[in-house]
Amino acid sequence: MNARARTNQLLYQAELLAMLPAGDDEHAPARQMALEESALALFELALESLLREVTEHARLPEHRWSVLLAQDGPALAELQRLRDLAAQPESWLNWLLVQLERLHSDDGAARRTAHNPAMIAVGNPTSLRQQLLDKLQAAKAEIGALRETSLEW
Repeated sequence: MNARARTNQLLYQAELLAMLPAGDDEHAPARQMALEESALALFELALESLLREVTEHARLPEHRWSVLLAQDGPALAELQRLRDLAAQPESWLNWLLVQLERLHSDDGAARRTAHNPAMIAVGNPTSLRQQLLDKLQAAKAEIGALRETSLEW
């Protein structure tokens, strides 16, 4: 399997996990959290596969996103494009990097929903599951454009 196929596979698997129903038994909240964090972990693997894919012409020794997307990372057009995207607060990559930092922290990325009948609902925040699905779609669109740029090299 080549890097492009692996990236596609990981994105597809992350999407599948994010779409799985958690069920409605007593384990549903924990199952939902596990599905969300598993999908995030696959999204992270997809990001690293993408980085490997679009930088294969540079033969880099390192492919961890934290190294390649750092401001002092390798000076490659594809990586700079991704760094610029990561700097945009509303971008899928910015969202993903924030979530990955949370995923790797002691608290994790997934949260239990609070069911307190005495609490007044202020708004309906988007679930991590829905955010994952939205950001996966945005990533797929951006990845297509990034691949075209990379092929030009």
